[in-house]
Amino acid sequence: MDCTHSVCRSVGRRYPPEVTFGSTEIPVLKYARRGPAHPPAMKILLIDDHALIRDALRGVLAELQRGSRILEAHDAQSAMKLLQAQADVQLVVLDLNLPDRGGFDVLAEIRERYPAIGVVVLSGNHDRASVQKALDLGALGFIPKSSPREVMLSAFNLIFAGGVYIPPQILERAAAPPTAPPRSARSIAADLGLTERQVDVLALMMRGKSNKVICRALNLAEPTVKNHVTAILKALKATNRTEAVIVAGALGFESPDGPH
Repeated sequence: MDCTHSVCRSVGRRYPPEVTFGSTEIPVLKYARRGPAHPPAMKILLIDDHALIRDALRGVLAELQRGSRILEAHDAQSAMKLLQAQADVQLVVLDLNLPDRGGFDVLAEIRERYPAIGVVVLSGNHDRASVQKALDLGALGFIPKSSPREVMLSAFNLIFAGGVYIPPQILERAAAPPTAPPRSARSIAADLGLTERQVDVLALMMRGKSNKVICRALNLAEPTVKNHVTAILKALKATNRTEAVIVAGALGFESPDGPH
């Protein structure tokens, strides 16, 4: 099924995932690109209490998304007001350290109230626990503020292409060698003992979809989806959804053309 994030709909494509090493030699969970190199213009909201950071982000995003309208908020309260007034925002870039509210709480609220809006976390705190929590809450990626400009460009370009950017430390234990060839979803399913429907669920999990979204996409009851997710975690020997996504990517899981 198509991605429900508006950031994914704006490019109108679907991408099979693979773990790879980019030109900056930083491993990312990546989706193979297809179609035009420059997606259509977007409306983007930057949430950060530092004006210099917002200015730097505006420059990076303007380079990748020419003609896009970029909104700014310095705290959570003003950000939520903007989102309420600007229904067509497609992407939020969120700093976790806001002056009036915890960034994780803001991330959770945006994903709950505006599930069609993609959220990318940009933070000075990029320990493994913070990165994993952000991804568990549905972030499309986690970009450390300490990243060089070229890394930020590559990370956002990957996200605009439908991928998920994960800092190197998250992939250190799971990443496969960059020379390992990608394997088809059906091949991995056979090795792991996953059913065809579980492959469909895993493909949607790898796009950051919640159980409710998966239910609607596959026309399944929520208990059924929960059972499939449990089976997938067990097959991949993962303790949570984020670990399952990382392990599947490291195995070379390649998303099928769509659920059957």
